[in-house]
Amino acid sequence: MWSLKYEDFKIYCITAASLLAFVVLRIFIRGKSYKKYTRCDGNVVVITGGNSGIGKETAIELAARFQKEEKQLDILINNAGVMAIPLCRTEDGLEMQMGVNHMGHFLLTNLLLPMLKTSQPSRIVNVSSMAHRWGKIKTDDLNSEKSYSNVYCYANSKLANILFTRELARRLKDTKVTANALHPGVINTELSRHTGEISFFFSKYFVKPAMYIFNKTPKQGAQTTIYAALDPDLENVSGQYFSECGFEKVYEQGLDDDMAKWLWNISEKWTKLSSKSE
Repeated sequence: MWSLKYEDFKIYCITAASLLAFVVLRIFIRGKSYKKYTRCDGNVVVITGGNSGIGKETAIELAARFQKEEKQLDILINNAGVMAIPLCRTEDGLEMQMGVNHMGHFLLTNLLLPMLKTSQPSRIVNVSSMAHRWGKIKTDDLNSEKSYSNVYCYANSKLANILFTRELARRLKDTKVTANALHPGVINTELSRHTGEISFFFSKYFVKPAMYIFNKTPKQGAQTTIYAALDPDLENVSGQYFSECGFEKVYEQGLDDDMAKWLWNISEKWTKLSSKSE
């Protein structure tokens, strides 16, 4: 008669418990999903960052092509981004992370704002990150001329998203155009491709497996963006920050109205917004 040894039984129990823990962990990590059946027939939606980052000139050209072909814009989702890249600059000399993650979105949004206003009620959704908690806007070195840290510059650009959203919502207060920001979660996408450059071996055998286990899939990571863009309950909600398909706390540095106004003014100057709008 077949019998199960105690040591084998322990191994089976540990294996089963590990598999159960893995399943529970994956369920927890995937976060909340947008469950409402919301139709958006007839709405025009622009989403940046379908494949890679955008720069200032791309934003200008996109806005010009779009306004010639379309008469309305209901939802603008500023999703493009780069993360923790080696120091490099745009053609205009902007630090790339601040240039792509903030300045490009700032310019594109402002160029499309007239159409968003004529299409109201309309929404602007800025994909930020919980990394804004580690950000600090340096008024004397916003462009990283004095020093550069790829991680902290990413956090600074995500803080810029929050401050931009806050000031934009204030300026749109008397309209039916809303502006909100969100944290999509930690997602297994190409955004983190530069974090593995230090060691190919470490990246291949440790970073990538960990990303699969602990990170959301792109579909799971898109849920809060969909929520911010479509949920009917948010029609009159503006200047807020979301995570896991709900309201989330903004860290203190993201609540600085004076810094938000300063950043807006410097962004206008650096993107030459006034001359582009004429």
